[in-house]
Amino acid sequence: MDLSDFEADNSVSCRLSSSTPDVCKTEDCCLGIDEAGRGPVLGPMVYGICFCPVSRKEDLKNLKVADSKTLTEAERENLFLKIDEAKDFVGWALQILSPNTISTSMLQRAKYNLNALSHDAAIGLVQDTLDCGVQLKEVFVDTVGPAEKYQEKLSQRFPGVEVTVRPKADSLFPIVSAASICAKVARDHAVKSWKFAEDLGEVDTDYGSGYPNDPKTKSWLLKFLDPVFGYPQFVRFSWSTAQTLMDSKAVAVHWDDDEEDGEKAAARQNNTSVLSYFSRSKPSELAHTRDTHRFFTERKLQNF
Repeated sequence: MDLSDFEADNSVSCRLSSSTPDVCKTEDCCLGIDEAGRGPVLGPMVYGICFCPVSRKEDLKNLKVADSKTLTEAERENLFLKIDEAKDFVGWALQILSPNTISTSMLQRAKYNLNALSHDAAIGLVQDTLDCGVQLKEVFVDTVGPAEKYQEKLSQRFPGVEVTVRPKADSLFPIVSAASICAKVARDHAVKSWKFAEDLGEVDTDYGSGYPNDPKTKSWLLKFLDPVFGYPQFVRFSWSTAQTLMDSKAVAVHWDDDEEDGEKAAARQNNTSVLSYFSRSKPSELAHTRDTHRFFTERKLQNF
C-alpha cells in the first residue's frame, strides 16, 4: 500500500483511494465502512470504505474477507492485495486522521470529539464516492456511538441510500470486512514507517500495540517524554494516558489568564515567565548567549 502522500506530511490528515471501477458507475452498489486505530495513544486513526456492485457481493465474499481483528498481519496484507487486484469491480478509499489532527481537534476551544471526527470522516468518504459517480444504494457501517442515532444521521444525510448500522458489522457483512482490512493495513503501514519530524536521535520503534495498557507502549511514552515540550506528533497528546504522564513527569508551566498577569505570577512564584523567552529584553540571568532550542528550529520559529 502506497502511503507516500500521507508520509510527505504526517502532521495533517490525508485521503487516499483506488480508481473507480466502471461497473460501479452503471450498477447499484453496496458500500462498507469501518475504522482502525480508534483506541491507541500512538499513531493515526484510519477510516476505510470498500464498495462493489450489489450483484457482485458473492464474488467479494469468495475473496475470503473477514474481520481484520481475527486475521494475522500477513493474512491482512494478502487479502488487501486481493481486494486491490479485483479493481474491475471493487473500489476502496481511506481517510487517515493524523494524531496531531485528533489531538488538536479534541483540545480546541470548541470541542470536536472523537465520535464527531469519526462521523465526519465516514460521511466525507461516502460523499466522495457519490461524487465519483458510484451508484450507491446500500451502506453498511460498524457503529460509533448508539447505532440507531448514527443510522438516522446517515439516512438523513444520504436520502435514497439504504443505511444499516450495526455493532460488529465487520463480522456480519463482507463489504465491511473488506473496509476493515483496508483500514487496518493502512494503519499498520503508517505506524511502521512513521517519519518523526522531531530530532529524537535513535528512535526505538518497539512501541508495542500503541494501546495505553500495553507495557511496551507505556515504556515508550516514558522514554520519549520531553520535560518541556511533551511528546512528538506521533502521540495523541489529548489521550488521558499522555496527559497524566505529562502532569507527573514534565515541568509545570504557568499560562497567562485573565485573572493574573503572567509576569507577575511568575515573579510571585519565584519562576521565570514563559513570555520572557520571547521578549526582546531578557532577564539578566538569561542574558548570556544560548543556542536556540531544537523545538523552534525544527518548526522554523523565530523571535520578533
